[in-house]
Amino acid sequence: MRKITLALSFVVASITGAAQGHEFWIDPLTFFVQPGTPVRADIKVGENFKGTPSVYLPSRFNRFDIGTAAGFAAVQSRQGDRPALNQIAPNGLAVVVHETTNSQLTYTEFAKFEKFVSHKDAYWVIDEHRARGLPEDEFVEVYSRYAKSLIAVGSGQGADRTVGLLTEIVALANPYTDNLDTGLPVRVLYQGAERGCAQVEVLDRDTGCAVRDILQTPNANGAARIPVKPGHDYMLDSVVLRTPEGTAAKNPKAVWESLWANLTFAVPG
Repeated sequence: MRKITLALSFVVASITGAAQGHEFWIDPLTFFVQPGTPVRADIKVGENFKGTPSVYLPSRFNRFDIGTAAGFAAVQSRQGDRPALNQIAPNGLAVVVHETTNSQLTYTEFAKFEKFVSHKDAYWVIDEHRARGLPEDEFVEVYSRYAKSLIAVGSGQGADRTVGLLTEIVALANPYTDNLDTGLPVRVLYQGAERGCAQVEVLDRDTGCAVRDILQTPNANGAARIPVKPGHDYMLDSVVLRTPEGTAAKNPKAVWESLWANLTFAVPG
């Protein structure tokens, strides 16, 4: 991987191979909705903006909300619905939030684990894994997903905000109404605090569905400025790796836990 150091303590890198791990994201059927028209979005797992839509399954999530200027309310769907979100929201910026329950992955080859944590810029995990005397095969990682999506209803006026997820990416400007000539400022949070020097992966989808895959490292206060282009859709992804805590710690086989923050939005063309 070739890295280019930029100002503001950023690192931008080209990814020449497939990303390790699969993204989990909220994928609106359109990011621009007319007033009185339902906001519709799929929940997807995959890579490079390509994935299979999941149906609405309450057993798979802890939270699935849609936020407007009036506050947040639970998504009103029925089990098995697809798209998972299909309801009318008032004029303004809709902030859709989805938090999954825990899932687990068993590693049978340590090389795959090394590749994953290296891609997520968590090299320290390898040293700690060995320092703890953990096995190098047949060990478990527990993971959970914390996804958000910004959708413009009518004027799209409004602002993203902290929504109380364990980890999240917060847009500090409105991609539908604000000037983005210098990029979209965002902040990465973990347990409500700024997560300094956390890696953010940026996926860019244009009208021809082409995707370019870059990495950025926010500065010490967890802030980053994402370069964007009119007419493109964006997905931001940032992963926390830690020893298991909370419900993950109740799994006797789990030795690592990963928390995936994701944010999707579009830039008007």
